[in-house]
Amino acid sequence: MTEQARAFWVTAPSRGEIRVETLPSLGVDHALVRTLFTGISRGTETLVFGGRVPPSEYARMRAPFQAGDFPAPVKYGYCNVGVVEEGPAALRGRNVFCLYPHQTRYVVPTGALTPLPDNVPPGRAVLAANLETAVNGLWDAAPRVGDRVAVVGAGTVGCLVAWLAAQIAGCDVELIDIDPRKAKAAGALGVSFRAPEDAARDVDVVVHTSGSAAGLATALALAGFEATVLEMSWYGSAAPAVPLGEAFHSRRLTLKSSQVGSIAGEQRARWTYERRMALVLKLLGNARLDALISGESRFDELPAVLAQLAAVPGYTLTHRIVY
Repeated sequence: MTEQARAFWVTAPSRGEIRVETLPSLGVDHALVRTLFTGISRGTETLVFGGRVPPSEYARMRAPFQAGDFPAPVKYGYCNVGVVEEGPAALRGRNVFCLYPHQTRYVVPTGALTPLPDNVPPGRAVLAANLETAVNGLWDAAPRVGDRVAVVGAGTVGCLVAWLAAQIAGCDVELIDIDPRKAKAAGALGVSFRAPEDAARDVDVVVHTSGSAAGLATALALAGFEATVLEMSWYGSAAPAVPLGEAFHSRRLTLKSSQVGSIAGEQRARWTYERRMALVLKLLGNARLDALISGESRFDELPAVLAQLAAVPGYTLTHRIVY
């Protein structure tokens, strides 16, 4: 019998719909997965939804199981948690994480699936991709014991970076955002929250995740002499103004980029993508991270939900889709 599934597609900039798809036959070393939850990676997915991926990045921005091409029609996403219905005996019935788009069921090579540890609920595991980004970013930022660390932008990735940095011995970490509602998530993670005007100055490491030019200006203003400002935001086709005048040169600041597609340079000789994901799933055993799920909707609502998040994000960390 031919198997079918339903999948979310961006059909044109700022428009999406759910389409019926025919699944391929189950081959050797493949598995059929029924989706339980997906997460919306709000920064990147809203840029994709709005058609704001620049042509120069079409190839580099392809998700592992993307279908179609930018700007549209395209099936895009990478925060999928499901249960294996068919495949090797060792996987059948297991909850797994996969870098797959929003789709009710799908067939993939078994090597693309990461079984969840028993202590990681499937609903929390939608944070895996963002936590992987945060781990890689913190490797790039390289804070040391006792450093003063500022994280500008309290979205999901920023919250995760701050939470990780706060676990380094002696580090004084501040999570900075213009939205005072984000203080609740910071508190749940055990991290200090500050408005930009109240943030500490002359810090040792600054990580910027807000996705705004104003946030980047704040990040540069907080950095101390010869400090590193790590830029984790991706602006798509936008060209934000970067304030490199005033004291940028006299303070000898380093502005450094980070992107999860490549393992951070200092780790690359020893770490594989599989080892990095294994670390992420170990870290996901912490129930505090449930505070980063700020809302959820049914799969059938996804076209309207993504349109709303792209237009008026409001207080949104990770929005979970329930299947």
